[in-house]
Amino acid sequence: MHATPTFTREPLGALDKKSLISIVLAMQEQNARLQDQISGLQGQVIRLDRQVALLDADNRALRDQLAQNSRNSSKPPSSDGYAKPSPKSLRAKGQRRTGGQPGHKGHTLEQVAQPDRVVVHPVERCPECQMDLGGVPVAERQRRQVFDLPPVRLEVTEHQAEIKRCPGCRHRAHGTFPDGVTQPTQYGSRLRAVAVYLNAYQLLPWKRTCDLLSDLFGHRPSAALLRDAASRVVEQIAASLLSIRESLKAAPVVHADETGLRVAGKLHWLHTAGTPELTYYEVHPRRGREAMQTMGVLPAVRGYLAHDGWSPYFQWTQCAHALCNAHHLRELRFLQEEHGEAWAGELAALLCEMKEAVETARWVGVLRPEARAVWEHRYDLLLERGRAAHPPSQAPPSGRRGRTRQSKGRNLLDRLEKHKSSVLAFAHDLRVPFDNNLAERDLRMMKVKQKVSGVFRTLVGASTFCAIRSYLSTVRKHGNDALQALQDALLGNPFIPVTTSRAE
Repeated sequence: MHATPTFTREPLGALDKKSLISIVLAMQEQNARLQDQISGLQGQVIRLDRQVALLDADNRALRDQLAQNSRNSSKPPSSDGYAKPSPKSLRAKGQRRTGGQPGHKGHTLEQVAQPDRVVVHPVERCPECQMDLGGVPVAERQRRQVFDLPPVRLEVTEHQAEIKRCPGCRHRAHGTFPDGVTQPTQYGSRLRAVAVYLNAYQLLPWKRTCDLLSDLFGHRPSAALLRDAASRVVEQIAASLLSIRESLKAAPVVHADETGLRVAGKLHWLHTAGTPELTYYEVHPRRGREAMQTMGVLPAVRGYLAHDGWSPYFQWTQCAHALCNAHHLRELRFLQEEHGEAWAGELAALLCEMKEAVETARWVGVLRPEARAVWEHRYDLLLERGRAAHPPSQAPPSGRRGRTRQSKGRNLLDRLEKHKSSVLAFAHDLRVPFDNNLAERDLRMMKVKQKVSGVFRTLVGASTFCAIRSYLSTVRKHGNDALQALQDALLGNPFIPVTTSRAE
């Protein structure tokens, strides 16, 4: 700080002109310094206000992260830890009680007319007087049946090829072994199919698969033999996988999603494309456009592509898009419960109301256009209320790169407004589902596989698993037996879905 000049209390008339000028100049200089100090303090206040605002935003963002769970965000249930949130479904509560409903047939274990084995327990003496009852005829019998597995062992079939010498030309003629019987000892197609089934469908690692086969059958095939069986299945189902891809390209609605997968110690991405009848998986080092092109399905889709709104999916402009509203309901629930924003709860209720009406309309086959117009009007009004609660963020200070930071609510509003037609696609085309849960269900078992086995050691092993899982998932969606389908594939007769016609 500069020292403040002192002035004498002499009468102004006693001061000469030169002294007056020096006093005025000193006062002006002091005033200029004070103005500089005020400007500096004002700038400091502005900087502190800006810093407080940034800290408030960071604090709010961190609090929001702590408040997020599987109920109000896209986080998986496994991330909730031990402090699980109270289970609360997004579905509206029904009027019926849990359990079997009136008219439900029920299932129970019933006795069979012709059991495989009958064990008679005779009565030899009377328990009261100890009289011998050996010669007394049987009055009646009580029947109790026990259903159990028989002792399990491998059946060994020996193939003998005859060798004869022709009496005419003396040539040694050999009998022909069946196809596939090439070694003095080998495992058959059924055991190989069971091994691949346990690994690819029941998600057991190869070592535990060998342990299980050893415990059940008394034989322990090597892991290398089982991996060879899986490779053989992949070779045989090539035509089936091709048919799955072609049918997906022609489907009216294709569900797509992706998730991380550890392969050879590195993060890879598992992509899926599916319908209620088809499933296809692809593992790739990349997550975006390159992986989707390698998969070869999404670039050819001409109907609707249902997804969670991740931006790379919108690069495919040859098709229409349908966004997953289950994601939107969770995000709206977060804004309602954590921020107390009433508009979010009302918009969630509107989407659920539309979903219920559309499901009813599917039985009738038509939805009145007037209903859509009313819904869209209410939708726009609620978005307007949401924008009032989340004004646009100010531009970043000059020199800073990147997009302007926005709140989660503002990001959600931008998505709901920009992609309104994709959000409400389920109300305009009754073929389009309300959510993308089908793709998430297709991915769920793949995540279970990773939890059980940890990682895939090689990309070839991961690709083999994805190919077999694509085949088995499609088989099960058609209501067929997965184990039988694997055995058919090993015998050269794999299940091949019928290719559907292209969607208009």
